[in-house]
Amino acid sequence: MSDDDRDIDIESDDDNDSDAGLPQRHTNTQNFTQEEKRAHHNALERKRRDHIKESFTSLREAVPSLKGEKASRAQILKKTTECIQTMRRKIQENQKGVEEIKKQNAILEAQIRMLECAKSGYVVDSTEYQQLTNGDQTLQHDSCSDGDDQDFSRRSKKMKTSYQA
Repeated sequence: MSDDDRDIDIESDDDNDSDAGLPQRHTNTQNFTQEEKRAHHNALERKRRDHIKESFTSLREAVPSLKGEKASRAQILKKTTECIQTMRRKIQENQKGVEEIKKQNAILEAQIRMLECAKSGYVVDSTEYQQLTNGDQTLQHDSCSDGDDQDFSRRSKKMKTSYQA
């Protein structure tokens, strides 16, 4: 008997209503006659099968390609597996896209810092600009960064709020 079967058995034993018109006695099946034991077992088995059937129905409704259609249990399992694999691929693609966007944002932020430095009189040479566009976000010279990082973060917050309006 699997764990799920035991869970269903425990649930059915905890129920106070009688199963399929069985006489209400103690849950101790030692006092049951063979016929009562068989009836009790049949009721538990029916409940287990109904639970499995309901689970397959909800699974079928959860898979977009099966929603509202009739399908065998094998088809439901196969389509569910395909759906999960497709979703995993999409998640991986989306994670790669997010990482790429984060890299692009970091480059753009470094370029903005460089432009802020140039605005305050710092001369940007072509090698520093090339390093930024290749993904190295650190400026070679720190002459522009004495406190400007705080200025930059305050300005970028202002820019974000002004663009949202």
